[in-house]
Amino acid sequence: MTLPHMRALSVTEQRYKAVLAVIADGKSVTEVAADWRVSRQTVHAWLARYEGGGLEGLADGSHRPAASPNQMPAAVEAAVLELRRWKPYWGPRSIISELRRRGIAPLPSKSAVYRCLLRAAAIDPRRSKRKLENWKRWERSAAMELWQMDVVGGFLMADGSTAKALTGVDDHSRFCVSAWLMPRERTQLVCDGLSAALQRHGVPEQILTDNGKVFTGKYMLPPVEVLFDRICRENGVEHLLTRPRSPTTTGKIERFHRTMRLEFNTSQVFTNIKVAQQALDEWVGYYNTQRPHQSLGDAMPASRFQAVETTRGPHRALERSGDQWVTRKVSANGTVSVGWQSVSVGKHYAGSPCNVLVHGELFQFWVGDELLKTVARSGSAPIRKKNAAGTAPRPR
Repeated sequence: MTLPHMRALSVTEQRYKAVLAVIADGKSVTEVAADWRVSRQTVHAWLARYEGGGLEGLADGSHRPAASPNQMPAAVEAAVLELRRWKPYWGPRSIISELRRRGIAPLPSKSAVYRCLLRAAAIDPRRSKRKLENWKRWERSAAMELWQMDVVGGFLMADGSTAKALTGVDDHSRFCVSAWLMPRERTQLVCDGLSAALQRHGVPEQILTDNGKVFTGKYMLPPVEVLFDRICRENGVEHLLTRPRSPTTTGKIERFHRTMRLEFNTSQVFTNIKVAQQALDEWVGYYNTQRPHQSLGDAMPASRFQAVETTRGPHRALERSGDQWVTRKVSANGTVSVGWQSVSVGKHYAGSPCNVLVHGELFQFWVGDELLKTVARSGSAPIRKKNAAGTAPRPR
């Protein structure tokens, strides 16, 4: 004997049988509720839905509420996704800060922006990192107390060469004080960048670097004072060194490198180092004055750095007069001679007047507002005052 095929009743069919038991078989609502093991209120609801919509009214409808007051408006969601497309490295906090700056109200919450980016597959939730419980943020109490400096590479030129940059940030304000490009990492080039930063922003109390040979000769055999150390000493700057194998000591400059690689996009190829420097200077201006910094409560680094400058007074440029300054004319082969010491500043400056600052045991060579080079004085020969044409001034 073949058993008949048994088919499970759908939810709608079960409800329909319960409704028929009341309206066709004459059973009471209480009896039907007991038979189907539901409440009497549920049976009354089925009867009302069948009366209003027939068999289709007994099917499950959408549970979505008629109104969602907490749902992000479409215009705001579009603005969030456009900002993320414009700045792929921005997270919810940076996006909210930009929405606030643009006057969009009401502002969505951080979690709402995160869910919006998640729905659009703009972020990968697996990449979120949990902070270490023993991690602690520290910073100096005021600007110009400490600079963190380092050398970073990876700037590509069209001819296949690469450039490096002497970078520096103020510990308190995160203000970038140096982004000096150079074709290679050499003591002289690094010290030129340091001198330019000191001239432009003033002299900090301390500078923190790693133990690279361009920064210190402390670990050489025998220990020596390199030019970077000498410039610090001559300017009254305390030069601090990181402990070996302790990269977190210079965490702020490392974090700046990460931001620079991502936002400035160091993977792009530049025509030459001059073009790269112009582009980097433009980005540093944006970083210092327009880009909100999360560790500063979404303030700009310049707001903290300038607050100290207002208190101390602006750093005035050195007046190129007095006994410390002499003037020379760059020769045809690009050299300048001071105190019987000949220094090459570049053939493309030939014929230009060059101002030389004699600062202790150092020479600084300036053409206009550009610092060309800082070198150690090699001898003690007297330095004659001469004008740019190379002749001694007439006695008065």
